[in-house]
Amino acid sequence: MSLTIAPVTPADRADWEALFRAYAAFYKTDASGAEARVWDWIQSETEPYWADIARDEDGTALGLVQYSLMHRSLSGGMVVYLSDLFTVPEARGKGVGRALIEHVRAFARARGYTSVRWLTAETNTTARGLYDTYAPASGFILYTIAP
Repeated sequence: MSLTIAPVTPADRADWEALFRAYAAFYKTDASGAEARVWDWIQSETEPYWADIARDEDGTALGLVQYSLMHRSLSGGMVVYLSDLFTVPEARGKGVGRALIEHVRAFARARGYTSVRWLTAETNTTARGLYDTYAPASGFILYTIAP
């Protein structure tokens, strides 16, 4: 499959919204209240937050990746945090997710960052099959609490 991965532009808003909403639905989350803010992050010249869409040769949007920078206190450096990775169901198993990860890895390498990190649900076995080809799960457990 021939893919093009490019930054999200204002002209991509409808495709971005469809992918973002499908991603939220996959995780059974209502992110509608966050959409405008995330869109603003993506469009900002100063916000260290990026989003890219993978398209097939016909221009159909097949996947979305969003990533930002994250401080790592134990190394005193920054790493790239891959916050969101989503492919449409019909594109799964066809290399789109891997291409998006490789795209973010290339971004990190080109800027001298030492690693790319991400989280996924324990139950996301399809994605974990891909992720496990990169490295074993870290063994860390995420906790989230209200302030």
